[in-house]
Amino acid sequence: QVQLVESGGGLVQDGGSLRLSCAVSGVSFSACAMGWFRQAPGKEREFVAAIAWRGDRTSYADSVKGRFTISRDNGKNTVYLQMNSLKPEDSAVYFCAADLFGSIKTTALEYKYWGQGTQVAVSS
Repeated sequence: QVQLVESGGGLVQDGGSLRLSCAVSGVSFSACAMGWFRQAPGKEREFVAAIAWRGDRTSYADSVKGRFTISRDNGKNTVYLQMNSLKPEDSAVYFCAADLFGSIKTTALEYKYWGQGTQVAVSS
């Protein structure tokens, strides 16, 4: 059974930082392309960041470029999202996603496995 478990969400002030983690089990993590998505109330789920299975390629949404960093530790089966200079508009439920093979995947339809999400709230 494939499981993705996010952690690290919470409440932070405008300009603050958070580090999200997503622990993956039940699938060959080192062969997975990984991504982070977010969904705010009343809005569609949107792409945030993605990383290739080797960790040698990354992609970011324009709205987070320069502020967020995705990384992975294949030895720990974990993907991270370091979020700096957070803004109120970054408030959402953040989901990690995994899919076997391929490199960078930036759309939700490309991912087979999903976590339950972790809430991020940024106060102004």
